[in-house]
Amino acid sequence: MEVKLDKRYPLDVDPGRAWAILGDLKAVAGCMPGAELTEQLSETSYKGGVKVKVGPATAQFGGQVDVLEKDESARKMVLRGKGADKGGSSASMDLAATIEADPANPAASVLHGDAAVIVNGKFAQFGGRMMVQVSDMILAQFVENFRQAAQALPSPASQATAEDAAVAFGGTLEPNPVAPAGTSADPAPRTAPAVAGEINGLAIVWALIKNWWLGLFGKRT
Repeated sequence: MEVKLDKRYPLDVDPGRAWAILGDLKAVAGCMPGAELTEQLSETSYKGGVKVKVGPATAQFGGQVDVLEKDESARKMVLRGKGADKGGSSASMDLAATIEADPANPAASVLHGDAAVIVNGKFAQFGGRMMVQVSDMILAQFVENFRQAAQALPSPASQATAEDAAVAFGGTLEPNPVAPAGTSADPAPRTAPAVAGEINGLAIVWALIKNWWLGLFGKRT
């Protein structure tokens, strides 16, 4: 079964910071609930996995992701991922993701994703409509984590202010100055925002059941 997705997510961060996350596959994996990269096979290929939890049960999917294209000037990444679980289910995805500037607001951007997902095995029995709903929920979690990660990076305004201050005092800005012995070079290090450790399948299943039940009465959520 194949599901096609074409999504646009407005971000309240500038294109530069958004691309800094999208252009780093490890950072992207850190934003996806339950996903992790476990081994780097080459400059463009990684092994990894996704953990899905439904109540007390946990399923682990292992697979590989390849970077097919990375265009810095267009802020575009093209990825191909594929994986399988021990129960015989498998999935593959071709994804083209782009960071688009907002002409009306230089401090904002849009994350545009165009994907084709192919699912085989027990998950294919849920049907295309349900798979789209599941994908929407997972992507919503991912985008929120992506936004937080991008916001945690220094903004262009703060970088410019720091550089201007350094020039005003006749010095230069060093990103990682060497601290004297016994002192700390960075007394207040930035930490990346915490992201979900796994996909909450129970919440997804409940939402789907609720939508199906309301659909019997001609309603939609």
